[in-house]
Amino acid sequence: MITKVIKTDEEWRQQLTPEQYRVARQKGTERAFTGEYCESHDPGVYECVCCGTDLFESKQKFDSGTGWPSFTEPMDPELIHLENDYTYGMSRVEVLCAVCDAHLGHVFNDGPPPAGLRYCLNSVSLKLKLA
Repeated sequence: MITKVIKTDEEWRQQLTPEQYRVARQKGTERAFTGEYCESHDPGVYECVCCGTDLFESKQKFDSGTGWPSFTEPMDPELIHLENDYTYGMSRVEVLCAVCDAHLGHVFNDGPPPAGLRYCLNSVSLKLKLA
C-alpha cells in the first residue's frame, strides 16, 4: 500500500528549485542533453526529487541517444503511475511518481529487449543516491 505525499503548491515551491518545480510539478521538460544524469554512469538508485521514493536503479539505465536519462524498467512498478498524455498534438504515456504525482517523463515502446521499454526521464525530476 502506497502512502501518498500531498503538499500544497506553495510547499512544493519552497522545497524545489524553480526548474525542479517547473518540470516535476507543472509537467515541464528539460532541454535535451542538458540534464545532470544524461551521461551519468555512477552506480546507485534514482529517487524522486520531490518525495525521495526510490524509483530506478542505475543498472537499468542505458544510453538511448535521446538526450535524457533512459531506463528499461522501474525498481517497483507499483511506485510508478502511467497516464495518457495528448499534449502538443502527440499521443504519449506520461510517467509519474505514484507517491507524490511528480512528473518524471514519458515511456516509449522503443527500448532494448526483453521488455522493449524506454523510460525517458528528466534529470531534474530525479536525485541519484550513490551506491
